[in-house]
Amino acid sequence: MPSNDARNLLQIAVPTASAGAVAVVVSGVVAGGKGAIGAAVGTVLAVLFMGIGLYVLQWTAKSLPHLFQAMGLMLYMAQLLLLLIFVGLFKGTSLFNPKTFALTLVVTTVVWMAAQARAHMKAKIFYVDPDSQKSEKPEKTGPAS
Repeated sequence: MPSNDARNLLQIAVPTASAGAVAVVVSGVVAGGKGAIGAAVGTVLAVLFMGIGLYVLQWTAKSLPHLFQAMGLMLYMAQLLLLLIFVGLFKGTSLFNPKTFALTLVVTTVVWMAAQARAHMKAKIFYVDPDSQKSEKPEKTGPAS
């Protein structure tokens, strides 16, 4: 992973993990141990889905740049649909508190997207590739006559 991508991932994952940790503590206080477990599962699931999505999007940008925008839209739609499916599957579970799970999943997903937008706005991305300006012709040296 190039250093710029790793830096962006760090700027995105840290706020998300922090929001997840706060959600675990609050859920533990409000809903007990099962609430904390639900919040932890929601945080891990959101970071996992969004991290895989970021990796796929970066791969698409490098290998298939002409499909980047369509892939981004499809990827976010698929992520949100999969997260909705997980919320539906664990709706009536007794393993953890489903309300804290769902709320933490939504909150950490929103934090991830906001942090990703902020990291992209702060990134110094070239609009023009400086190497593409080099010409193939040898430059003339000496006086032109």
